[in-house]
Amino acid sequence: MATRRRTNTEPARGAGEVEQAHHVIIGGGLAGSLMALFLARRGYRVDVLERRPDPRTAEVVEGRSINLALSERGLNALRAVGLEHEVRALCLPMHGRIVHDADGAVSRQPYGQPGQHINSISRRALNELLIRAADAHPQVRMHFDVEIEALDLDEAVVTWRTRGDDARRRTRARLLIGADGAFSQVRAALQRTPRYNYSQSFLDYGYKELTLPPNADGGHALSPDGLHIWPRHDYMLIALPNLDGTFTCTLFLPWEGETSFDSLKDGRGVRAFFEANFPDAAALLPDLEEQFAGNPVGSMVTISCDPWHYGDRVVLIGDAAHAIVPFYGQGMNAAFEDCFELDRLFAQLGAESQAEVVRRFSSERKRHADAIRDLAHANFVEMRSRVVKQDYLLRRQVEQVVQLLFPNRFVPLYSMISFTTIPYADAVERARRQNEAMDRIARGAGLSASAAGIAWAARRLLGRDEDPDRS
Repeated sequence: MATRRRTNTEPARGAGEVEQAHHVIIGGGLAGSLMALFLARRGYRVDVLERRPDPRTAEVVEGRSINLALSERGLNALRAVGLEHEVRALCLPMHGRIVHDADGAVSRQPYGQPGQHINSISRRALNELLIRAADAHPQVRMHFDVEIEALDLDEAVVTWRTRGDDARRRTRARLLIGADGAFSQVRAALQRTPRYNYSQSFLDYGYKELTLPPNADGGHALSPDGLHIWPRHDYMLIALPNLDGTFTCTLFLPWEGETSFDSLKDGRGVRAFFEANFPDAAALLPDLEEQFAGNPVGSMVTISCDPWHYGDRVVLIGDAAHAIVPFYGQGMNAAFEDCFELDRLFAQLGAESQAEVVRRFSSERKRHADAIRDLAHANFVEMRSRVVKQDYLLRRQVEQVVQLLFPNRFVPLYSMISFTTIPYADAVERARRQNEAMDRIARGAGLSASAAGIAWAARRLLGRDEDPDRS
Protein backbone atom coordinates (compact mmCIF):
# COMPACT_ATOMS: atom_id res chain seq x y z
CA MET A 1 0.00 0.00 0.00
CA ALA A 2 1.31 3.43 -0.95
CA THR A 3 2.19 5.75 1.91
CA ARG A 4 0.08 8.89 2.00
CA ARG A 5 2.09 12.07 1.67
CA ARG A 6 1.95 14.52 4.57
CA THR A 7 0.06 17.66 3.60
CA ASN A 8 0.67 19.90 6.60
CA THR A 9 3.29 22.44 7.45
CA GLU A 10 4.94 22.22 10.84
CA PRO A 11 2.83 23.90 13.53
CA ALA A 12 4.08 27.20 14.84
CA ARG A 13 6.60 27.01 17.65
CA GLY A 14 4.93 27.44 20.97
CA ALA A 15 1.70 25.69 20.04
CA GLY A 16 0.22 23.87 23.00
CA GLU A 17 -0.86 20.30 23.43
CA VAL A 18 -3.29 18.91 20.93
CA GLU A 19 -6.89 19.37 22.01
CA GLN A 20 -9.42 16.69 21.20
CA ALA A 21 -12.70 17.65 19.58
CA HIS A 22 -15.39 15.49 18.08
CA HIS A 23 -15.83 17.64 14.97
CA VAL A 24 -14.22 20.81 13.63
CA ILE A 25 -15.85 22.95 10.95
CA ILE A 26 -13.70 25.52 9.20
CA GLY A 27 -16.06 28.26 8.04
CA GLY A 28 -18.92 29.72 10.04
CA GLY A 29 -20.99 31.02 7.15
CA LEU A 30 -24.32 29.62 6.04
CA ALA A 31 -23.24 26.04 5.41
CA GLY A 32 -20.83 25.84 8.34
CA SER A 33 -23.26 27.11 10.96
CA LEU A 34 -26.08 24.87 9.66
CA MET A 35 -23.78 21.83 9.60
CA ALA A 36 -22.81 22.56 13.20
CA LEU A 37 -26.49 22.36 14.16
CA PHE A 38 -26.96 19.03 12.39
CA LEU A 39 -23.94 17.54 14.16
CA ALA A 40 -24.82 18.99 17.56
CA ARG A 41 -28.30 17.48 17.32
CA ARG A 42 -26.61 14.09 16.97
CA GLY A 43 -24.72 14.70 20.21
CA TYR A 44 -21.33 15.64 18.74
CA ARG A 45 -19.18 18.40 20.17
CA VAL A 46 -18.39 20.91 17.44
CA ASP A 47 -15.86 23.72 17.13
CA VAL A 48 -16.58 26.21 14.33
CA LEU A 49 -13.60 28.31 13.20
CA GLU A 50 -14.53 31.42 11.19
CA ARG A 51 -11.97 33.89 9.81
CA ARG A 52 -14.38 36.86 9.75
CA PRO A 53 -15.69 38.84 12.74
CA ASP A 54 -18.94 37.82 14.36
CA PRO A 55 -21.63 39.28 12.04
CA ARG A 56 -23.88 39.87 15.05
CA THR A 57 -21.53 42.61 16.24
CA ALA A 58 -19.57 43.65 13.14
CA GLU A 59 -20.72 46.86 11.43
CA VAL A 60 -19.77 45.65 7.96
CA VAL A 61 -19.46 42.06 6.82
CA GLU A 62 -17.18 41.63 3.84
CA GLY A 63 -17.91 39.26 1.06
CA ARG A 64 -20.89 37.90 -0.69
CA SER A 65 -24.09 39.00 -2.36
CA ILE A 66 -26.63 40.71 -0.10
CA ASN A 67 -29.71 38.78 -1.24
CA LEU A 68 -30.38 35.08 -1.61
CA ALA A 69 -33.22 33.04 -3.08
CA LEU A 70 -34.32 30.35 -0.64
CA SER A 71 -36.30 27.45 -2.10
CA GLU A 72 -37.45 23.98 -1.08
CA ARG A 73 -34.06 22.28 -0.80
CA GLY A 74 -32.83 24.90 1.62
CA LEU A 75 -36.12 24.95 3.50
CA ASN A 76 -36.02 21.16 3.79
CA ALA A 77 -32.65 21.35 5.56
CA LEU A 78 -33.80 24.18 7.82
CA ARG A 79 -36.95 22.22 8.62
CA ALA A 80 -34.82 19.30 9.75
CA VAL A 81 -33.11 21.43 12.43
CA GLY A 82 -36.31 23.15 13.51
CA LEU A 83 -35.62 26.59 12.01
CA GLU A 84 -38.03 26.79 9.08
CA HIS A 85 -40.59 28.93 10.89
CA GLU A 86 -38.01 31.46 12.10
CA VAL A 87 -36.40 31.70 8.68
CA ARG A 88 -39.71 32.16 6.85
CA ALA A 89 -40.32 35.23 9.02
CA LEU A 90 -37.28 36.80 7.32
CA CYS A 91 -38.49 36.04 3.79
CA LEU A 92 -40.46 37.79 1.10
CA PRO A 93 -42.15 35.36 -1.33
CA MET A 94 -41.41 35.81 -5.03
CA HIS A 95 -44.02 34.08 -7.18
CA GLY A 96 -42.30 34.63 -10.51
CA ARG A 97 -40.25 36.88 -12.73
CA ILE A 98 -41.49 40.40 -13.40
CA VAL A 99 -39.96 41.19 -16.77
CA HIS A 100 -39.29 44.79 -17.83
CA ASP A 101 -38.98 44.85 -21.63
CA ALA A 102 -36.84 47.31 -23.53
CA ASP A 103 -40.01 49.04 -24.82
CA GLY A 104 -41.24 49.66 -21.27
CA ALA A 105 -43.81 46.86 -21.10
CA VAL A 106 -43.93 44.83 -17.88
CA SER A 107 -45.09 41.20 -17.80
CA ARG A 108 -45.19 38.38 -15.28
CA GLN A 109 -43.86 34.85 -15.69
CA PRO A 110 -44.90 32.59 -12.79
CA TYR A 111 -42.26 30.22 -11.47
CA GLY A 112 -44.71 27.38 -11.07
CA GLN A 113 -48.28 26.56 -10.19
CA PRO A 114 -50.38 28.94 -8.03
CA GLY A 115 -48.96 29.16 -4.54
CA GLN A 116 -45.45 28.09 -5.52
CA HIS A 117 -42.75 30.65 -4.89
CA ILE A 118 -39.13 31.14 -3.98
CA ASN A 119 -38.09 33.46 -1.15
CA SER A 120 -35.96 36.57 -1.05
CA ILE A 121 -33.90 36.69 2.13
CA SER A 122 -31.00 38.74 3.44
CA ARG A 123 -27.76 36.78 3.60
CA ARG A 124 -26.68 38.56 6.75
CA ALA A 125 -30.01 38.08 8.54
CA LEU A 126 -30.02 34.38 7.71
CA ASN A 127 -26.39 33.90 8.73
CA GLU A 128 -27.00 35.69 12.04
CA LEU A 129 -30.01 33.49 12.75
CA LEU A 130 -28.02 30.32 12.07
CA ILE A 131 -25.08 31.52 14.16
CA ARG A 132 -27.36 32.38 17.07
CA ALA A 133 -28.97 28.95 16.89
CA ALA A 134 -25.61 27.16 16.72
CA ASP A 135 -24.05 29.32 19.43
CA ALA A 136 -26.97 28.61 21.74
CA HIS A 137 -26.48 24.86 21.47
CA PRO A 138 -24.39 23.50 24.36
CA GLN A 139 -22.47 21.19 22.02
CA VAL A 140 -21.22 24.01 19.75
CA ARG A 141 -18.40 26.50 20.29
CA MET A 142 -18.19 29.37 17.79
CA HIS A 143 -14.81 31.07 17.24
CA PHE A 144 -14.48 34.25 15.14
CA ASP A 145 -11.49 36.23 13.81
CA VAL A 146 -9.62 32.94 13.43
CA GLU A 147 -6.40 32.47 11.49
CA ILE A 148 -5.68 28.92 10.32
CA GLU A 149 -1.91 28.45 10.45
CA ALA A 150 -1.58 24.77 9.52
CA LEU A 151 -3.66 21.78 8.48
CA ASP A 152 -2.53 18.19 8.94
CA LEU A 153 -4.96 16.21 6.84
CA ASP A 154 -3.62 12.79 7.85
CA GLU A 155 -4.19 13.49 11.53
CA ALA A 156 -7.10 15.95 11.04
CA VAL A 157 -5.23 18.48 13.21
CA VAL A 158 -5.81 22.22 12.81
CA THR A 159 -3.31 24.75 14.15
CA TRP A 160 -5.04 28.09 14.68
CA ARG A 161 -5.22 31.25 16.71
CA THR A 162 -7.56 34.16 17.22
CA ARG A 163 -6.36 37.44 15.71
CA GLY A 164 -4.90 39.68 18.37
CA ASP A 165 -3.98 36.68 20.52
CA ASP A 166 -0.53 35.11 20.21
CA ALA A 167 -1.64 31.83 21.79
CA ARG A 168 -1.75 29.04 19.22
CA ARG A 169 -4.02 26.05 19.56
CA ARG A 170 -3.86 22.64 17.94
CA THR A 171 -7.15 20.80 17.65
CA ARG A 172 -7.56 17.23 16.45
CA ALA A 173 -10.94 16.47 14.89
CA ARG A 174 -12.76 13.21 14.64
CA LEU A 175 -14.14 14.80 11.46
CA LEU A 176 -12.78 17.96 9.83
CA ILE A 177 -15.30 19.72 7.58
CA GLY A 178 -14.26 22.41 5.10
CA ALA A 179 -17.14 24.86 4.77
CA ASP A 180 -14.91 27.84 4.07
CA GLY A 181 -16.15 28.96 0.68
CA ALA A 182 -14.97 29.10 -2.89
CA PHE A 183 -11.35 29.83 -1.93
CA SER A 184 -11.26 27.24 0.83
CA GLN A 185 -8.09 26.65 2.82
CA VAL A 186 -9.18 23.08 3.42
CA ARG A 187 -9.61 22.40 -0.28
CA ALA A 188 -6.28 24.10 -0.98
CA ALA A 189 -4.69 21.51 1.31
CA LEU A 190 -6.48 18.71 -0.56
CA GLN A 191 -5.19 20.12 -3.84
CA ARG A 192 -1.66 19.35 -2.66
CA THR A 193 -2.43 15.66 -2.33
CA PRO A 194 -1.61 13.21 -5.16
CA ARG A 195 -3.98 12.91 -8.14
CA TYR A 196 -6.37 15.55 -6.92
CA ASN A 197 -8.64 17.02 -9.62
CA TYR A 198 -9.45 20.71 -9.47
CA SER A 199 -10.61 23.41 -11.87
CA GLN A 200 -11.88 26.96 -11.62
CA SER A 201 -13.43 29.19 -14.24
CA PHE A 202 -14.35 32.86 -13.91
CA LEU A 203 -17.31 34.23 -15.86
CA ASP A 204 -16.52 37.02 -18.32
CA TYR A 205 -19.17 39.03 -16.49
CA GLY A 206 -18.98 40.92 -13.22
CA TYR A 207 -21.75 42.18 -10.97
CA LYS A 208 -22.42 45.35 -9.00
CA GLU A 209 -25.09 45.72 -6.34
CA LEU A 210 -27.20 48.83 -5.84
CA THR A 211 -29.95 49.63 -3.33
CA LEU A 212 -33.25 50.90 -4.67
CA PRO A 213 -34.85 52.91 -1.82
CA PRO A 214 -38.45 52.62 -0.58
CA ASN A 215 -41.23 55.06 -1.36
CA ALA A 216 -41.73 58.11 0.82
CA ASP A 217 -44.23 56.13 2.89
CA GLY A 218 -41.71 53.30 3.43
CA GLY A 219 -43.37 50.90 1.01
CA HIS A 220 -41.80 49.14 -1.95
CA ALA A 221 -41.38 51.25 -5.07
CA LEU A 222 -41.91 48.14 -7.24
CA SER A 223 -44.16 45.16 -6.73
CA PRO A 224 -42.48 43.07 -3.98
CA ASP A 225 -43.98 39.69 -4.93
CA GLY A 226 -41.56 38.80 -7.71
CA LEU A 227 -37.99 38.93 -8.95
CA HIS A 228 -37.71 41.93 -11.27
CA ILE A 229 -35.55 41.45 -14.33
CA TRP A 230 -34.52 43.79 -17.12
CA PRO A 231 -33.14 41.40 -19.81
CA ARG A 232 -31.06 43.13 -22.46
CA HIS A 233 -29.56 40.15 -24.32
CA ASP A 234 -25.88 40.63 -23.46
CA TYR A 235 -26.45 42.03 -19.98
CA MET A 236 -29.22 42.45 -17.41
CA LEU A 237 -30.39 44.10 -14.22
CA ILE A 238 -32.33 42.23 -11.54
CA ALA A 239 -33.98 43.39 -8.31
CA LEU A 240 -34.98 41.37 -5.23
CA PRO A 241 -37.26 42.79 -2.52
CA ASN A 242 -36.25 43.31 1.09
CA LEU A 243 -38.40 43.48 4.21
CA ASP A 244 -37.45 47.13 4.86
CA GLY A 245 -39.04 48.33 1.60
CA THR A 246 -35.80 48.44 -0.38
CA PHE A 247 -34.77 46.33 -3.35
CA THR A 248 -31.31 44.94 -3.90
CA CYS A 249 -30.53 45.55 -7.57
CA THR A 250 -27.73 43.65 -9.26
CA LEU A 251 -26.26 44.71 -12.59
CA PHE A 252 -24.54 41.96 -14.61
CA LEU A 253 -22.22 43.32 -17.28
CA PRO A 254 -19.18 42.03 -19.17
CA TRP A 255 -15.91 43.08 -17.62
CA GLU A 256 -14.65 44.54 -20.91
CA GLY A 257 -16.03 45.61 -24.27
CA GLU A 258 -18.26 48.25 -25.81
CA THR A 259 -20.92 47.82 -23.11
CA SER A 260 -19.12 46.77 -19.97
CA PHE A 261 -18.00 47.84 -16.54
CA ASP A 262 -14.78 49.00 -18.16
CA SER A 263 -16.70 51.33 -20.49
CA LEU A 264 -18.67 53.08 -17.73
CA LYS A 265 -16.08 55.64 -16.76
CA ASP A 266 -18.00 58.33 -14.86
CA GLY A 267 -21.29 59.19 -13.22
CA ARG A 268 -22.69 60.93 -16.27
CA GLY A 269 -22.04 57.85 -18.39
CA VAL A 270 -23.61 55.57 -15.75
CA ARG A 271 -26.76 57.70 -15.57
CA ALA A 272 -27.05 57.82 -19.37
CA PHE A 273 -26.59 54.05 -19.60
CA PHE A 274 -29.32 53.35 -17.04
CA GLU A 275 -31.75 55.85 -18.55
CA ALA A 276 -31.27 54.32 -21.98
CA ASN A 277 -31.55 50.69 -20.89
CA PHE A 278 -33.42 50.60 -17.55
CA PRO A 279 -35.35 53.90 -17.47
CA ASP A 280 -37.96 52.88 -14.88
CA ALA A 281 -35.22 51.64 -12.53
CA ALA A 282 -33.09 54.74 -13.16
CA ALA A 283 -35.98 56.96 -12.09
CA LEU A 284 -36.06 55.19 -8.72
CA LEU A 285 -32.31 55.48 -8.05
CA PRO A 286 -31.67 59.14 -7.14
CA ASP A 287 -28.14 58.39 -5.89
CA LEU A 288 -27.24 56.02 -8.72
CA GLU A 289 -23.98 57.77 -9.54
CA GLU A 290 -22.74 57.70 -5.95
CA GLN A 291 -23.70 54.09 -5.37
CA PHE A 292 -22.14 52.98 -8.64
CA ALA A 293 -18.86 54.70 -7.83
CA GLY A 294 -18.76 53.45 -4.24
CA ASN A 295 -19.79 49.82 -4.61
CA PRO A 296 -17.29 47.22 -5.84
CA VAL A 297 -17.64 44.99 -8.88
CA GLY A 298 -17.77 41.33 -7.88
CA SER A 299 -16.55 38.35 -9.85
CA MET A 300 -18.30 35.01 -10.35
CA VAL A 301 -16.42 31.73 -10.28
CA THR A 302 -17.28 28.12 -10.87
CA ILE A 303 -15.19 25.57 -8.97
CA SER A 304 -15.10 21.82 -9.44
CA CYS A 305 -13.00 19.33 -7.54
CA ASP A 306 -12.80 15.60 -6.95
CA PRO A 307 -12.87 13.94 -4.50
CA TRP A 308 -14.56 16.00 -1.82
CA HIS A 309 -12.93 14.02 0.96
CA TYR A 310 -9.49 12.94 2.18
CA GLY A 311 -9.15 9.65 3.99
CA ASP A 312 -11.95 9.11 6.48
CA ARG A 313 -11.65 12.32 8.51
CA VAL A 314 -11.78 15.28 6.10
CA VAL A 315 -14.69 16.35 3.87
CA LEU A 316 -15.78 19.46 1.93
CA ILE A 317 -19.29 20.95 1.72
CA GLY A 318 -20.89 23.95 0.00
CA ASP A 319 -18.85 26.34 -2.12
CA ALA A 320 -15.62 24.73 -0.91
CA ALA A 321 -16.65 21.69 -2.96
CA HIS A 322 -18.78 23.17 -5.75
CA ALA A 323 -19.01 26.95 -6.12
CA ILE A 324 -21.41 27.92 -8.91
CA VAL A 325 -22.65 31.10 -10.57
CA PRO A 326 -25.87 32.51 -9.05
CA PHE A 327 -28.31 32.37 -11.93
CA TYR A 328 -30.43 29.43 -10.80
CA GLY A 329 -30.60 30.70 -7.22
CA GLN A 330 -29.28 27.36 -5.97
CA GLY A 331 -25.84 28.01 -4.48
CA MET A 332 -27.07 28.31 -0.90
CA ASN A 333 -29.79 25.71 -1.41
CA ALA A 334 -27.25 23.21 -2.71
CA ALA A 335 -24.98 23.91 0.26
CA PHE A 336 -27.85 23.40 2.72
CA GLU A 337 -28.75 20.19 0.92
CA ASP A 338 -25.13 19.05 1.41
CA CYS A 339 -25.65 19.42 5.16
CA PHE A 340 -28.91 17.50 5.01
CA GLU A 341 -27.41 14.68 2.92
CA LEU A 342 -24.30 14.33 5.09
CA ASP A 343 -26.53 14.12 8.16
CA ARG A 344 -28.78 11.59 6.39
CA LEU A 345 -25.80 9.34 5.71
CA PHE A 346 -24.75 9.50 9.37
CA ALA A 347 -28.28 8.54 10.33
CA GLN A 348 -28.32 5.70 7.82
CA LEU A 349 -24.85 4.26 8.35
CA GLY A 350 -24.01 5.31 11.90
CA ALA A 351 -21.11 7.26 13.37
CA GLU A 352 -18.95 4.12 13.49
CA SER A 353 -19.09 4.05 9.66
CA GLN A 354 -17.66 7.53 9.20
CA ALA A 355 -15.25 6.39 6.49
CA GLU A 356 -18.14 5.08 4.42
CA VAL A 357 -20.20 8.20 5.16
CA VAL A 358 -17.62 10.62 3.77
CA ARG A 359 -16.78 8.36 0.83
CA ARG A 360 -20.41 7.97 -0.20
CA PHE A 361 -21.18 11.64 0.34
CA SER A 362 -18.25 12.61 -1.88
CA SER A 363 -19.05 10.15 -4.67
CA GLU A 364 -22.85 10.37 -4.69
CA ARG A 365 -23.23 14.11 -4.25
CA LYS A 366 -20.76 15.26 -6.89
CA ARG A 367 -22.82 14.33 -9.95
CA HIS A 368 -25.70 16.38 -8.60
CA ALA A 369 -23.41 19.36 -7.99
CA ASP A 370 -22.16 19.04 -11.56
CA ALA A 371 -25.75 19.07 -12.81
CA ILE A 372 -26.72 22.30 -11.02
CA ARG A 373 -23.42 23.87 -12.10
CA ASP A 374 -24.38 23.37 -15.75
CA LEU A 375 -27.95 24.54 -15.18
CA ALA A 376 -26.73 27.72 -13.51
CA HIS A 377 -24.64 28.63 -16.55
CA ALA A 378 -27.50 27.87 -18.95
CA ASN A 379 -29.96 29.93 -16.91
CA PHE A 380 -27.79 33.03 -17.31
CA VAL A 381 -28.52 32.98 -21.04
CA GLU A 382 -32.20 32.36 -20.34
CA MET A 383 -32.50 35.26 -17.90
CA ARG A 384 -30.68 37.89 -19.90
CA SER A 385 -32.04 36.94 -23.33
CA ARG A 386 -34.55 34.12 -23.76
CA VAL A 387 -37.25 35.28 -21.31
CA VAL A 388 -38.59 37.74 -23.91
CA LYS A 389 -38.58 35.35 -26.88
CA GLN A 390 -41.93 34.07 -28.14
CA ASP A 391 -40.85 30.43 -28.49
CA TYR A 392 -39.69 30.40 -24.88
CA LEU A 393 -42.90 32.01 -23.63
CA LEU A 394 -45.07 29.60 -25.60
CA ARG A 395 -43.21 26.58 -24.30
CA ARG A 396 -43.57 27.79 -20.71
CA GLN A 397 -47.31 28.21 -21.23
CA VAL A 398 -47.61 24.70 -22.65
CA GLU A 399 -45.59 23.27 -19.76
CA GLN A 400 -47.81 24.95 -17.21
CA VAL A 401 -50.99 23.62 -18.85
CA VAL A 402 -49.62 20.09 -19.07
CA GLN A 403 -48.41 20.19 -15.48
CA LEU A 404 -51.81 21.42 -14.33
CA LEU A 405 -53.46 18.49 -16.12
CA PHE A 406 -50.92 15.87 -15.10
CA PRO A 407 -49.26 17.08 -11.87
CA ASN A 408 -47.88 13.63 -11.04
CA ARG A 409 -46.61 12.86 -14.52
CA PHE A 410 -45.13 16.13 -15.73
CA VAL A 411 -43.10 18.62 -13.68
CA PRO A 412 -41.08 21.35 -15.46
CA LEU A 413 -37.36 21.38 -14.76
CA TYR A 414 -37.49 24.68 -12.89
CA SER A 415 -40.20 23.32 -10.61
CA MET A 416 -38.22 20.15 -9.91
CA ILE A 417 -35.15 22.20 -9.02
CA SER A 418 -36.89 24.86 -6.92
CA PHE A 419 -39.97 23.19 -5.45
CA THR A 420 -38.90 19.57 -4.86
CA THR A 421 -35.92 17.70 -3.44
CA ILE A 422 -35.51 15.43 -6.46
CA PRO A 423 -31.71 15.11 -6.78
CA TYR A 424 -30.37 17.59 -9.33
CA ALA A 425 -29.02 15.09 -11.85
CA ASP A 426 -32.18 12.98 -11.62
CA ALA A 427 -34.28 16.10 -12.28
CA VAL A 428 -32.20 16.90 -15.36
CA GLU A 429 -32.65 13.38 -16.72
CA ARG A 430 -36.39 13.44 -16.09
CA ALA A 431 -36.63 16.84 -17.78
CA ARG A 432 -34.81 15.45 -20.81
CA ARG A 433 -37.41 12.72 -21.18
CA GLN A 434 -40.22 15.21 -20.66
CA ASN A 435 -38.75 17.56 -23.27
CA GLU A 436 -38.83 14.78 -25.83
CA ALA A 437 -42.52 14.31 -25.03
CA MET A 438 -43.10 18.07 -25.16
CA ASP A 439 -41.59 18.24 -28.63
CA ARG A 440 -44.05 15.61 -29.79
CA ILE A 441 -46.89 17.47 -28.05
CA ALA A 442 -45.94 20.67 -29.88
CA ARG A 443 -45.93 18.86 -33.23
CA GLY A 444 -49.24 17.16 -32.45
CA ALA A 445 -51.08 20.21 -31.12
CA GLY A 446 -49.52 22.91 -33.30
CA LEU A 447 -48.10 26.28 -32.31
CA SER A 448 -51.56 27.82 -31.99
CA ALA A 449 -52.86 24.96 -29.84
CA SER A 450 -55.67 25.53 -27.40
CA ALA A 451 -55.55 24.07 -23.90
CA ALA A 452 -57.93 21.34 -25.07
CA GLY A 453 -55.67 20.44 -27.98
CA ILE A 454 -52.62 20.35 -25.73
CA ALA A 455 -54.53 18.18 -23.26
CA TRP A 456 -55.49 15.73 -26.01
CA ALA A 457 -51.92 15.42 -27.28
CA ALA A 458 -50.59 15.10 -23.76
CA ARG A 459 -53.04 12.32 -22.90
CA ARG A 460 -51.96 10.35 -25.93
CA LEU A 461 -48.28 10.73 -25.05
CA LEU A 462 -48.58 10.39 -21.28
CA GLY A 463 -50.82 7.36 -21.30
CA ARG A 464 -54.36 8.76 -20.86
CA ASP A 465 -56.06 8.31 -24.23
CA GLU A 466 -59.33 10.00 -23.34
CA ASP A 467 -61.74 12.40 -24.97
CA PRO A 468 -60.47 15.92 -24.17
CA ASP A 469 -64.04 17.00 -23.37
CA ARG A 470 -63.97 14.67 -20.35
CA SER A 471 -61.16 16.55 -18.63
